[in-house]
Amino acid sequence: MKNNGLAKNLLICGDNLKVLDDLIKQGIKVDLIYLDPPFFSNKHYEVVWGDEAEIRSFKDRWAGGIHVYVEWMKERIVKMHDILEDTGSFYFHCDWHASHYLKVMLDDVFGYRNFQNEIVWQKIRTEKAQSDKFANLHDVIFFYTKSEDYIFHQLRIAPSKEYIDKYYTQIEPKTGRRYQLISFIQGGQGPRRKFGNRWIEPPRGKHWIWSQDRIDEAFRQGRLVFTDPDKPRLKRYLDEYKGRNIGNIWTDIFPINAVARERLGYPTQKPEALLERIINASSNKGNLILDPFCGCGTAMAVAQKLGRKWIGIDISPTAIKLIETRLAKLGSVKGKDFDSIGMPTTLTELKNLEPFEFQNWVINEMQAKQSKRTVANGGLDGHIDRSLYSEEAGIQVKQSENVGRNIVDNFETALERKKYKKGYIVGFGFTKGAHEEAARVKEEKGLYIKLITVEDLLKRKPGLLK
Repeated sequence: MKNNGLAKNLLICGDNLKVLDDLIKQGIKVDLIYLDPPFFSNKHYEVVWGDEAEIRSFKDRWAGGIHVYVEWMKERIVKMHDILEDTGSFYFHCDWHASHYLKVMLDDVFGYRNFQNEIVWQKIRTEKAQSDKFANLHDVIFFYTKSEDYIFHQLRIAPSKEYIDKYYTQIEPKTGRRYQLISFIQGGQGPRRKFGNRWIEPPRGKHWIWSQDRIDEAFRQGRLVFTDPDKPRLKRYLDEYKGRNIGNIWTDIFPINAVARERLGYPTQKPEALLERIINASSNKGNLILDPFCGCGTAMAVAQKLGRKWIGIDISPTAIKLIETRLAKLGSVKGKDFDSIGMPTTLTELKNLEPFEFQNWVINEMQAKQSKRTVANGGLDGHIDRSLYSEEAGIQVKQSENVGRNIVDNFETALERKKYKKGYIVGFGFTKGAHEEAARVKEEKGLYIKLITVEDLLKRKPGLLK
């Protein structure tokens, strides 16, 4: 298969439309695609990123309305269809805001006959009080395949202790095996069958579920029990019961809560159990998984754990950094087990980043921590904690080429409020007045404010943080 030529897993920063084109040109084919793109919800999330509780805005907005959203998505879905193996599967995660529009579009791209399931995942357990309509408690996952020949493993849910105690109430004295008695008839008229030395007619409109040969074998094994003379029932042993088949309504996978170990603070983070079910059902070990909106990397983390290859794409450098950290905790080594491609490496690329992304890039490069967005921080975007190798310091980030005296003056006040003796301002350039103000503050107050250019940070200039 073509995907076997992928030497390493790939984490790619960029617009997935262009990235998918590049992968297709390289002849890459994937076995399973899962995507959880921005929903058409017009929400404006206040995000708590990672362990440092950095609150920032996560926008889920689409100017131009639903048809713009669907067309934007379709352009990308067509590329995903092209990169998918003929035996591949495709899972699209969405919600009620646009699911009905997206279903029509997906039928057009994949073909109506290749639609397999509409999966309903109950993501909310405690509904809000609503008096004018029923509460919206679920997401929708559309499952398509590229052809009629595709990978699918029927998954089962093991019986709970409550279920076992309620239904498997009998124990064989000789073997100690636990069992329940189940019906031996089904609808539809059928012939009589011989049970031992007796011929027994099934009830009217019913038939015995097994052929005569299987009945004879079960009778010899003692698996048929007569609860009355004409009603045989079948022993179902607990040790032979694999559990019930999983259907398309998933209520057993709980969303990420505030104290979950896997919680990263990403606003739309999905639980690993959800991806485990999808990946186990629609792929084999060694298969290649693609998530073109990989966010905080749940699909990548689960694919890694389950022995699959993977490609993750996201336009956000912050998301890529978050995933790198997540994968490192799983023992996946960047450069050895996976490559990161497309991260900003030039001044022009950094200038074009969204302010939030630029600030995160600077804080990450300085190996610092994000500050909570509170009034008390008064202009500090990040900070460096005291350690054996560094002293406490505040950080301010400016995506500007002319950071002036007033910025330094305000930063001075913020440092004094936090009782910091040291601080760094990062920008693309500084005016003469900014340098003069930094020198004055150092001489008069002993407060060290260092002005760092993005170019020096990009080059990792030695001694930059001294």
